[in-house]
Amino acid sequence: MASTLFRAIAQGDSLSARLLRGILSSPKTTIAALICVILVAASLLAPWIAPQNPYDLGAIDFFDSKLAPGSTSMGGMTYWLGTDTQGRDMLSAMLYGLRTSLWVGVTAGMLAMLVGTLAGLIAAYARGWVETLIMRFVDLMLSLPTILVALMILVIFGQGTWKVILALIFVQWAYFARAVRAAAMVETGKDYVEAARCLGLSPTRILLSHILPNCLPPLIVIAMIQVAHAIAAEATLSFLGIGLPITEPSLGLLIANGYQVLLAGLYWMSVFPGLLLLTLVFSINVVGDRLREVLNPRLAQ
Repeated sequence: MASTLFRAIAQGDSLSARLLRGILSSPKTTIAALICVILVAASLLAPWIAPQNPYDLGAIDFFDSKLAPGSTSMGGMTYWLGTDTQGRDMLSAMLYGLRTSLWVGVTAGMLAMLVGTLAGLIAAYARGWVETLIMRFVDLMLSLPTILVALMILVIFGQGTWKVILALIFVQWAYFARAVRAAAMVETGKDYVEAARCLGLSPTRILLSHILPNCLPPLIVIAMIQVAHAIAAEATLSFLGIGLPITEPSLGLLIANGYQVLLAGLYWMSVFPGLLLLTLVFSINVVGDRLREVLNPRLAQ
């Protein structure tokens, strides 16, 4: 069965087959993709595989606080990655924090892709003053520091999960808009688009059914990279104390909490969540770079 699957991937000409073939042809990318799958699965299964619910006050013993990795509590529970200042199991807290970081990053990245794709398609198809207005706003957004703009938004509107997501959408949609507009402008000059116009198809149908499918390759690459950027940006905002609230902790908040006692020798509270965040972002970027090479033949040469 496995050999049949690999033969189908090797012989397939669809976009998904090309992407899978590109990932599996590189050992480095295959390992990175496997790490991504494992981390996503661990975050989804966190309520079932975590040794402890770190946010259930009834399950936390304050006398177990600041235990080193590998320590055993009086109740017989082994804390393989130690505990924090509140007595929470670090392994469990990291699994739940990973769940939150991934949810925020993926949600913000996908919604930014939706907004940017629509703006890019409209700019490429409408041309004229509409294109000029949209692209000047895109240029303005791309010229501003991402973290600074997100900080300003959160300072004005306050903390909250959806407020962080909206801030990340606001600073990321322009990347998608520029890429889609460039790809769509190439497509709008082709014969099949002119034929669709002659048939009297609506602009919406032409954009979504004919032009958009041919803009997917650059969108996939940018989506992968921007999801990684969104995860890193959310961690930065939470580390600065202006991102997610303490009731919905992410990896950034765990790093910030551990950083306060880092110089006291309690390294595991900050180092372990930091290594997990680094592994996640690095793996996503490795897969994104490989997809960029697969979808751009010039880079593969």
